[in-house]
Amino acid sequence: MIKSPPKPIGNPYSRIVTEHKDQIGAYVEVGQVLDSQGRYLPFDKMRFRFPKELDHALAWAVVKFARNKQLAPVINLGQPPQVCRFLYTPAMHIAVSACDQNTTTAALEWMCSKIGESKQLQYLLNDLVEDEAISSSQLEGAATTTKVAKELLGRKRGPRTPDEKMIIGNFKMMQHAWECRDRDLSLKLITDLHQVGVEGIDDERYYPGVFRNDDNVVVEDGEGNIVHQPPPAEQLEARLSKVIEWVNTNHTDINNQNYIHPMIKAIILHFIIGYEHPFHDGNGRVARSLFYWYLFKKGFGGFRYIAISTLLKIAPIKYGKSYLYTETDEMDLTYFIDYQCRVIARAIRQFKKNYDNAVASIDAFNTFLYESGLFGKLSEKQRVVFNVARSGNSKFFTVNNVKENLNCAYNTASTVLNGLVDLKLFRKAKQGNEWVYSMIEPKQILKTWT
Repeated sequence: MIKSPPKPIGNPYSRIVTEHKDQIGAYVEVGQVLDSQGRYLPFDKMRFRFPKELDHALAWAVVKFARNKQLAPVINLGQPPQVCRFLYTPAMHIAVSACDQNTTTAALEWMCSKIGESKQLQYLLNDLVEDEAISSSQLEGAATTTKVAKELLGRKRGPRTPDEKMIIGNFKMMQHAWECRDRDLSLKLITDLHQVGVEGIDDERYYPGVFRNDDNVVVEDGEGNIVHQPPPAEQLEARLSKVIEWVNTNHTDINNQNYIHPMIKAIILHFIIGYEHPFHDGNGRVARSLFYWYLFKKGFGGFRYIAISTLLKIAPIKYGKSYLYTETDEMDLTYFIDYQCRVIARAIRQFKKNYDNAVASIDAFNTFLYESGLFGKLSEKQRVVFNVARSGNSKFFTVNNVKENLNCAYNTASTVLNGLVDLKLFRKAKQGNEWVYSMIEPKQILKTWT
């Protein structure tokens, strides 16, 4: 459990002057918005950094006094409504800059054109599209390994367990978020995402696409303690309608004084759904899918290949605490936004690394093809599939899988795969009702073609 902040003190300095005149300098020194490392720390952590001789409640009030001068109102949440505020931290500026430089649709097009191998790059990166669906499910407790989940989605076999159903549902929900990127937010879009994501898993538990109608939904920690009681179900749709109006308002217009970067706004939307908890279950998945939906809508297509949940699941307690720090400190959204921005900045760095690896893989692969004499024997589509297999991003291929990734006809995809078999680069085996293709061992390929 976290230590909640003391009750607010209006003007701490008047009390300091009256009761602690000899310590004015020490109190002024602690009254900073950020710590020496640029972190926006909550009271739960700041209390250990205050000098022992200071009154901690008064020292915290001095910190809050400094922060309140910079905190800007952004939206009202809850019942009764509370004003939510935030201020920009260094982590936010870093994440926003990385987002603008590396994740726009224009940036992706430039990255593809730079190497002249757009189809190969897209296929190599397509493997990453699945990562958010898988890691988001694992964050919610799905006990399925990433390897098994990749095979499940790649081969499109039917789910055998509730955990596998969750992964497929999450994947469908992320796809739906992408497909709906040109739509405005609405109650229907929110319920549609939920229905697509959870239907068929355990309908009696999730109530797919239906908002909760009671107040029995709570958030508990690992020990069963209630850490969040969502606002009452009564007036839920009315509150969400106000949120929808806020989301659909353009906050990047030069004439709008309340500028909010789309990534920051997407993070706030993520928080809102988690805070309101509009469904009986599956709220976290919907919150994260709406985060992605908003970024897709605003032209940040690179986020299709960036899985924030992969990093969130590494430290789920910190993720949960970022909600609690906001809720227990007068709805200061800075805690949640700052934490998410730190995660996003790391995820974008990983995306850039994946891109660099893909480019290097393509260069090395093309060199091998020329030196072995294979280049002229393979069609462009076969080169793409062969390189994806060689990179290790995907180990198993089906005709339907290749058809979707190459955006070609079924017969074309079949010709691509069977041609690779004829060239002794791939093997195929019947599994159930479909043929599954995989690459022959590299040593055998080298022996055959060098």
